[in-house]
Amino acid sequence: MLSATSCRRGLLPVICLLGLWASPARLCAQAPAQFAEARAFIQQLMAERDLPSVAVAVVKDGKIVWEEGFGWADRERRVPSTEHTPYSLASISKPITATGLMVLAERGAVDLDRPANDYLREAKLTGLAGDASGATVRRVLSHTAGLPLHYEFFYRDAPYSERKMEDAIGRYGILVYPPGSAYVYSNLGYGVIDQIIESVSGKSYPEFMRSEVFEPLGMRHSSVHLAPELEGVAAQRYDGRRRPIPYYDFDHDGGSAVYASAHDLARFALFHLETPLADQRRILEDSTIEAMREVHTPQGSGNYALGWFVGEDRGFLRVWHTGGMPGVSTILSLYPAEKLGVVVLLNVSDGEARSRIFERVVEAALPRYRVARREAERGGTDSGSGLGEIPAELRGEWVGVLRTYQGEVPFKLAVRGKDDVHVELGDQLETVLNEARYEEREGVLTGRFSGTVPTPDAMRRPHQVLLRLWYRGGKLAGQATAQTRTDPVYFALSSYVELKKSR
Repeated sequence: MLSATSCRRGLLPVICLLGLWASPARLCAQAPAQFAEARAFIQQLMAERDLPSVAVAVVKDGKIVWEEGFGWADRERRVPSTEHTPYSLASISKPITATGLMVLAERGAVDLDRPANDYLREAKLTGLAGDASGATVRRVLSHTAGLPLHYEFFYRDAPYSERKMEDAIGRYGILVYPPGSAYVYSNLGYGVIDQIIESVSGKSYPEFMRSEVFEPLGMRHSSVHLAPELEGVAAQRYDGRRRPIPYYDFDHDGGSAVYASAHDLARFALFHLETPLADQRRILEDSTIEAMREVHTPQGSGNYALGWFVGEDRGFLRVWHTGGMPGVSTILSLYPAEKLGVVVLLNVSDGEARSRIFERVVEAALPRYRVARREAERGGTDSGSGLGEIPAELRGEWVGVLRTYQGEVPFKLAVRGKDDVHVELGDQLETVLNEARYEEREGVLTGRFSGTVPTPDAMRRPHQVLLRLWYRGGKLAGQATAQTRTDPVYFALSSYVELKKSR
């Protein structure tokens, strides 16, 4: 929705041509008084940080109480943002995809506790750090199947085409940790879920989501990828310098590829708060919705359920997901006990702006939240970083291999102290492991180093290597990820590392 000022500036005829409202009066309606401060804050922050656009929505007690778009969804084409503007959601795609998978589970077509490989077609998950049969559908949904960090953006103007999902699973669908042993956020896992949806339903993933999730819930401005009918009104993604980013796609559609408007996410929130609108069809039982909020990550290693993060926020139970990738910062947050849901969508990568807007909107909708935040700030609570000195048993020389989809590469690690860890990959020069950290709670050594993973995929772009190794059973094992750090980013492609102490 636009302000009265926007209407006076002549935007009303443009919007009405888009056919997104039933009447012009709807356009110039003002936000409820309780959101006036949040609304002013959004406009001020947009000016300070040069945000192209923001869209918000709030649901409470079974109703949409506020929804509005600010700024330009597409600056170059002068397309304003509205509550009906489709935004790229990034990882908010995950609870939406999980909802589609649970539709099949309720019908008895998918057993969450069977191996994901039972439902995949030709390409299967490969057990390296553990038996692939332990990578159940439930564990894939909760990021505990042992799959690694993974993402790749295939830009329309790139000199190479998008990878087929079968190739992605064959190359990167590897278990780098024993299934069930650790929480490791993996976009590829949700690429696996979209493949399961296709193989079980007999429909393409986009078609299944349209017919079984979007249409029944009345999400009329939602699609997997950017549907042709939405191209003219969708939010353009912008980079850090506020330049349009060429359209891009993924090999993990189920984790990242959904577009939806703030209004549609408000409808999705109402359904998951078990307070659906009268025109929404119940695609899941309330008991299934509640089961999706049950955390399945090992204690101390995450708080992920089935498509949702779950935890406490200022004393309130919160169920949420954020999204972030080139030109995208989003959040969808539910407070089930308060029957409250909040949506914030940006078409630029600015997580700080997203968080500040979100907090102001929640405070307006839930005054007790503001009181709790101020009390926490006065208390100055600090839980600590959980970092510590590298234990004596890790100090020394470690040798083994980096196992890529093309073969093995020798790998050496010299651990002399917290700030003195060196890496040697293949015949590349020995180098320092920068940002070396040892996480005591999980027994994980992390850091990044200058090096090249010698596969054609990784060698397309300059990258560093992110290392994350668990110390268990007398060995170090985990993932080495070729990761670009430019704006926009291109990929994080992981291989398996296993090392044993030599001296």
